Amino acid sequence: MERSEKISSRSTCTLHTVSFVIPHKGRETMLIQTLASIAAQDQTGFAVDVIVVTKNITPLTIPDELQQKLTLSILQAPDTVTISAQRNRGVALSKATYLAFIDADIQLSNNWLQILFSALHKHNRVLVSAHQQAPINALILEHIRTSLSNVELDTNVTFLPGRNLFLRRSHCDMVGGFPEHLATCEDYYFTQSLSQIGPCFYSSDTAYIHLGEDKILHEMYRKEIWRGQSNIASLKGRKLPLREVPSFIIPLYLVITFSIATVCLMSFAITTLTLPLIIGCSALIGFIIPFLAYCIRLIRLVPQCVSWWDVVKFYSVYFPARAIGTIRGSFYSITTDSHV
Repeated sequence: MERSEKISSRSTCTLHTVSFVIPHKGRETMLIQTLASIAAQDQTGFAVDVIVVTKNITPLTIPDELQQKLTLSILQAPDTVTISAQRNRGVALSKATYLAFIDADIQLSNNWLQILFSALHKHNRVLVSAHQQAPINALILEHIRTSLSNVELDTNVTFLPGRNLFLRRSHCDMVGGFPEHLATCEDYYFTQSLSQIGPCFYSSDTAYIHLGEDKILHEMYRKEIWRGQSNIASLKGRKLPLREVPSFIIPLYLVITFSIATVCLMSFAITTLTLPLIIGCSALIGFIIPFLAYCIRLIRLVPQCVSWWDVVKFYSVYFPARAIGTIRGSFYSITTDSHV
């Protein structure tokens, strides 16, 4: 009788409902890896479903093995909508108490759900996220991007990248979901809104691998132009934290000072006039000091396999791309050509 009572008690235990919401476009292989990492989660105590909101025109081909392991829903979204709109459509379909917003190129650690669920229920937190982990055979650029992602760990933060977020449904509703008018920077807007309600925590106790992380500088250059296009638009309706100010100003400042230095020093070489030389040298010094400061900061964060030259190359591509994206976003409407 005692054994049967225990079994009965366990079977009637209330499960915590969780919906994984995944916006998707393009690379199906990475999506399948993402789904496999969700299926591999320790789901003890949870009732989990997965909602994929895809822009792919052709039907997704999900392996039968994954379909058997997951309660999976696939929604079709028009190519014209933003990532925010995709996520909000997924939330509208969900009836779960908890939401996990996951990008379609993320491989979660097997303990991701259990660790973040526990972390969310401490210290009145409203949002938690796992830290990024570099893959075993990571390239130099992947090491750099991973190190920058993990600057602050095991602490409350003002905003978090939207690749892996775990929170209560009620708090998502409280801030009105994701801002559908933004093509990029929507995660900054969304998570900063949540930070006004309560602590947002970045944890080192569990991790994820960004399968779609930038691997070559040319790829990063193109993506950073796209990512930077919503910089100005993201300021509307929110207060800009002091720590975010450099990310808006420094790329434009460095491009301007470097351009002035180049033009003036070339002018001096042609005319030998003193004024262009003074202006050019002043602008060059104004460029070198913050650029060098960023390089010093980064070299202290990255593993030993990353050299000074790697860091200089990274910022030589990153800052111009961000500046171009910011300027372009100030004058042109934003399109959602890629986000995975």
